[in-house]
Amino acid sequence: MAEMSEPIAITPKPPLNAVVKPPGSKSITNRALILTALAEGKTTLTGALDCEDTRVMFEGLSQLGLALDWNTEQCQIEVIGQGGRFPNEKANIYVGNSGTTARFLTAMLAFAEGEYRIHGKPRMHQRPIRDLVDAVNTLGGNVSYEIEEGYPPVRMGYLAGTPVNKKHSAGVPAKWVVSVSGAVSSQFLSALLLSSPLAARQADVEVNVTGELVSKPYIEMTLRMMQSFGISVETEEYFRSFHISKGVVYQSPGVYAIEPDASAASYFLAAAAVGGGSVTVQGLSKNSLQGDVAFAECLEKMGCTVLWKDDSITVSRTAAQPLRGITVDMNSISDTAQTLSVVALFAESPTEIRNIEHVRFKETDRIADLATELRRFGAAVEEYRDGLRITPPEVFLPAAVQTYDDHRMAMSFAVAGLRLPGVVICDPDCTRKTFPDFFEVLERI
Repeated sequence: MAEMSEPIAITPKPPLNAVVKPPGSKSITNRALILTALAEGKTTLTGALDCEDTRVMFEGLSQLGLALDWNTEQCQIEVIGQGGRFPNEKANIYVGNSGTTARFLTAMLAFAEGEYRIHGKPRMHQRPIRDLVDAVNTLGGNVSYEIEEGYPPVRMGYLAGTPVNKKHSAGVPAKWVVSVSGAVSSQFLSALLLSSPLAARQADVEVNVTGELVSKPYIEMTLRMMQSFGISVETEEYFRSFHISKGVVYQSPGVYAIEPDASAASYFLAAAAVGGGSVTVQGLSKNSLQGDVAFAECLEKMGCTVLWKDDSITVSRTAAQPLRGITVDMNSISDTAQTLSVVALFAESPTEIRNIEHVRFKETDRIADLATELRRFGAAVEEYRDGLRITPPEVFLPAAVQTYDDHRMAMSFAVAGLRLPGVVICDPDCTRKTFPDFFEVLERI
């Protein structure tokens, strides 16, 4: 187990008056890196996020022999893609606890001619991947489990001397048809869609979703990004079925701009709700690729004032605007459920968050562990299979928050410390996963 960093105490602040531009989106950066690898020629990514999750993706692609260059001062990454071909036919890729990296690379390398292994932190080896593996193998890919069925580490490519993507055991069909569950993680479907042109070298591809699809905005993001790289996917019944035509290929757009991270923005918008005053987040709007901008709408329902502009979102709250509890389905914006739970501590009535059962399979069990940490502050918390009900404390208690190696746990609860004395965040360096300088930025506002 990695050594934990020293705890950090959060300093309460007066009502805020701040303007913030969060770093680039992790979700967009990692999707863009896959797309550049699958496209032919050079692509420059601007506004790229430099964090643990994007670094393991970058290093993974580098291990495959692709030419990549990262200018950290300018937040730019140059990638010379080779249309889904990789110079290095062997690689042992470490993905840390990055779900996007593990799943996207697994789907991509399932169709590669080589021998590849993907492994990560112990928690990554507890995060399910069976639904994705079953789907890519149905499309003619070749993925196997190294230790436990359904979980990483996984191996792809030449296995026991058998090359992949040559000829399916039953022959190449007129159309590949595959089903994938949408209930555990939308990343399975995104991984499958991003790599579907590799299977479409042989035949048309039809991808069908079984069960409820969680986090639909991330699928919208994936499709819009694929379109920016030259591939349009036909959809039916609001993301129940997807069609990719035989022979489609990715084309580099030359330059691709990455938005600020909307999930990261939630902490600063929440800071205005909790501490009072006003915070403007630059670079995001209602038209953003990221569905998590809808977090601002939750704050509006709780009593905050929200101002949307073409390139910014402002949340403000005065002393005359008490926070009220709400009941909300956060399935589509589940990465912000922890943030809203912390805001709920300061409301005048209970808040109920539902339809987020899939977050139990994230960096930690985000429902059970979130309930534990909220109770440290004196809140009464009722835990459901798919969410929780938070009754604000009558008397607040100082709290040392355990973070479970979960970046979102650390950043969410830090917001409480802007208003309450005695809030300490344990192992704050876990924020390196997506936002390495979070605490410095929080202190500046």
